[in-house]
Amino acid sequence: MKILIIEDDKFLRDLMTQKLANDGFTVEAAVDGEEGLKAAMEGAPDLIVLDLILPRVDGFGVLEKIKGVEKLSHVPVFVLSNLGQKEDVTRALSLGAEDFLIKSNFTLGEIVEKIKAILNKKYL
Repeated sequence: MKILIIEDDKFLRDLMTQKLANDGFTVEAAVDGEEGLKAAMEGAPDLIVLDLILPRVDGFGVLEKIKGVEKLSHVPVFVLSNLGQKEDVTRALSLGAEDFLIKSNFTLGEIVEKIKAILNKKYL
């Protein structure tokens, strides 16, 4: 299965990429919203991990565009952000995010388990 990570924090992006690749996933990474949208359109991922605070196009804009494109609208989007205000969570979920985790509250292992749970729910 293919996972697209749209995350501008190089350290976290590389850690997630490595962990998911070690677990047998094909992983593509993008460093900003514009690059992430392009990668999603070209690559048809099975799941997108999306940060909200991104250069060029923020995560809300990316989420809105992805859910508005027919060939991507079914792809689960898992928001992983430092934004944790109730309004941010509500907005992301109302735009179609599958789930929302606050980065600082979870370990990498817990994040990967959540990704697997979403994929299992969708594809099994």
